[in-house]
Amino acid sequence: MPALVLLGAQWGDEGKGKATDLLGGSVDYVVRYQGGNNAGHTVVVGDQKYALHLLPSGILSPGCTPVIGNGVVVDPSVLLSELSGLNERGVDTSKLLLSGNAHIITPYNVTVDKVTERFLGKRKIGTTGRGIGPTYADKINRVGIRVQDLYDESILTQKVEAALDVKNQILTKLYNRRAIAVDQVVEELLDYAEKLRPYVADTVLVINEALENDKVVLFEGGQGTLLDIDHGTYPFVTSSNPTAGGACTGAGVGPTKISRVIGILKAYTTRVGAGPFPTELFDEDGEALRRIGGERGVTTGRDRRCGWFDAVIARYATRVNGLTDFFLTKLDVLTGWEQIPVCVAYEIDGKRVEELPYSQSDFHHAKPVYEMLPGWSEDISKAKSFSDLPKNAQAYVKALEEMSGAPISAIGVGPGRDETIEINSFL
Repeated sequence: MPALVLLGAQWGDEGKGKATDLLGGSVDYVVRYQGGNNAGHTVVVGDQKYALHLLPSGILSPGCTPVIGNGVVVDPSVLLSELSGLNERGVDTSKLLLSGNAHIITPYNVTVDKVTERFLGKRKIGTTGRGIGPTYADKINRVGIRVQDLYDESILTQKVEAALDVKNQILTKLYNRRAIAVDQVVEELLDYAEKLRPYVADTVLVINEALENDKVVLFEGGQGTLLDIDHGTYPFVTSSNPTAGGACTGAGVGPTKISRVIGILKAYTTRVGAGPFPTELFDEDGEALRRIGGERGVTTGRDRRCGWFDAVIARYATRVNGLTDFFLTKLDVLTGWEQIPVCVAYEIDGKRVEELPYSQSDFHHAKPVYEMLPGWSEDISKAKSFSDLPKNAQAYVKALEEMSGAPISAIGVGPGRDETIEINSFL
C-alpha cells in the first residue's frame, strides 16, 4: 500500500512537476489534492515542454490515472482548455478523474478576486486574480458551488442566488461595480456540465480502493510549504494546505495510509508575489539566478524573486510535513559561482535565530546569516550518478542535506526527464 506525498518545501516553483513526472511511470495514480490554476508545473519530455496548471503531472505518463481531488478548486474553462491543448498534442487524457466534491471557481469569484486586490492597493496580497481565494472563502462560508451541483439545475440556481445575495451588495455598494445576474452565471456553469461529466467520479472511493489493492498512489501538492494557509508566511500565502496534512483532507485518505513524504527543494530559493523573503537578492547574482534558472512563473508569467538557499526554511518544512526525503532540483543553475552562500540562520534584533520565527514581524526583519561553500565550474548536466558530480557539488549537496534534516534522495541536474540523479529510490 505505497502512498507517497510530494510537495514543495519552499515557496513553490521548486520543480514538483519534474519530480512527479519522474515517478509517474512507476505509480498507478497521481492525485492533485489542493490549489487551483494558480499553480503551475513545467514538465520536459524529450524535446517537448508541457505547462500544466490544474492537471496532475501524471497525465503525461501512459498507464497512470490522474485525479483531481476534492480539495482542489476548479475553473471549468481552464480545465477544458488544458485538456483540449494536450489532446491536440496527442496526449491521452481520457483517464482523468475529477472529484464531484471539488469546488467550482465561478465567474463572480474571479471578479471579486480582481476588484479586491485593486481596492487593497499597496496592501494587496499579490494573488493571481484567478478567483482561488474567494472560492475557498465560499467553501468555508458554505455558499460554494461543487462539481456535483452542475447536475441539478434547481440546486445550482439556489446556491448561486445565495452566493450573489451578498456579493452583489459588495460589488455595487463598495466597489461601484455592476451586479452579476444569477441566470447568466447558471447558464454558463450548466454549459460545462456535459463536457465534464465523463471525468466526474467518487474519487475518495477510487483512491482508497486503489490503496487497498496495493496500487501505488502519489499525492501531488501545488504551491509550497511557506504558502500554506496555516503554516506559511501569512497573510502572503495561498488559500489551502499544500503541506502533507492537506493530502489527507484534500484527497480523502487517512494519515496512516501515507508511507513517504517527499519535499522538493530548489538548490537556491525563489518566490512569486509579495511577502518576506530573507535571502532575496537585488544584485547581479539575483539576476543571474533568474536568467539561468528561467525563473518565470508557469501560471502567472511573473518574474520570480530569487535568493540563496535558506536552510532555516528547509528545516521548518521537514518538521511541519514530516519529510522522509528531499528531491533537490536545479543544482545545475549554480554552476559557475566561485563561492555559494547558504543561509544557515537569521539575525533578528541582534540575536542569532536558527529556527523559523513564529512572529510575522520577526520574520519580516530577519537578516540572513550566511555560510560560504565552494562552488564549481564543471558542466553537471550529463551526470548520471552522485560520484559523477564535481567534489564541490557533492559537498554542497551533503551540506544542504545535513542542514535540512532529511536525506536528499534525488538531484535534478537539468530540466529534462532524464536529467536526474537518483540516489535512493522513492518506491
